[in-house]
Amino acid sequence: MDLNTVWFSLIAVLFIGFFFLEGFDYGVGMLLPFLGRGDNERRVLLNTIGPFWDGNEVWLLTAGGAMFAAFPHWYATMFSGFYLALILMLFALIIRGAGFEFRSKIGGPRWRGLWDWAIFGGSLAPALLWGVAIGNLMRGVPIGENMNYAGTFWDLLRPYALLGGMAFVALFLLHGAVFLSLRTEGSLLARSRRASGILWLPAVVLVALFIVAGYFVTDLFARASAFPTAASLMAAVALLLAGWFVRAKRDGWAFVMTGVTITLAATTVFTGLFPRLMISSLNRDWSLTVYNASSSPYTLQVMAIVALIFVPIVLLYQGWTYWVFRRRVGATRHLEY
Repeated sequence: MDLNTVWFSLIAVLFIGFFFLEGFDYGVGMLLPFLGRGDNERRVLLNTIGPFWDGNEVWLLTAGGAMFAAFPHWYATMFSGFYLALILMLFALIIRGAGFEFRSKIGGPRWRGLWDWAIFGGSLAPALLWGVAIGNLMRGVPIGENMNYAGTFWDLLRPYALLGGMAFVALFLLHGAVFLSLRTEGSLLARSRRASGILWLPAVVLVALFIVAGYFVTDLFARASAFPTAASLMAAVALLLAGWFVRAKRDGWAFVMTGVTITLAATTVFTGLFPRLMISSLNRDWSLTVYNASSSPYTLQVMAIVALIFVPIVLLYQGWTYWVFRRRVGATRHLEY
């Protein structure tokens, strides 16, 4: 395995970890105004992700930095083509972070209600936009011979990409509701389990439509490797099992299954793309690959040494954080968020 493939694999792992961890973050944020009845319950919901949400976003920052250093042409083409969508996502993430920080600065219900809805919108928009972006990566975008994006913002809003956005929102909502079933107690626990049961069916329908449509509008499942097809089928099975565990009130296993669904779905995308990074819908020969879009071999070698040193440290620290804050959060045990 050459360093180009190694770095593609590492970036894929970073994005998969981001979707798994930030998926329940976004889900909790979208559920906040609906599951929390009153300020105290909403503060409890926010405290389920309070110690984790900013650490989860580090996975995205690291993936973006790795893209910039290892595959600069991929970074440049994606950020130029998806520029407006990424600006909207960045704005939403800023509003979301401000909501976490500022909602408790003033005790009035109108002030806190405003920031609660800001957290909702700041969670919904990135979840939707990530699904749209993944749908476009799978289907292909207009890239010219010189690796420049040759389309407009509206070219990104194709039906398959929008279907991907809705599937991501539904899956993250389910993932967040199941996470809350693990982290809350009392009436919030009962409400979270009920929400998980309600959200499971829309998630199944939308994810199934996204997978089936992918067989007709993308070439990810028709490539030489059978792994993308196998991974997508295993993701579907995991999502079905998640529904069974939700109804059996096996919250831990339900969370494992929604996590497996997200992991395998993202794995399907990256394995189906490889060795391509972005597919050109104008001419497949103009697609960006791990070879024509990469940095020099020396750069990849230096980055590999840095990653071997620091990535394990980051993983250990984040694992320790989850272990320390593993207890359920109740109305009598919460911080001020």
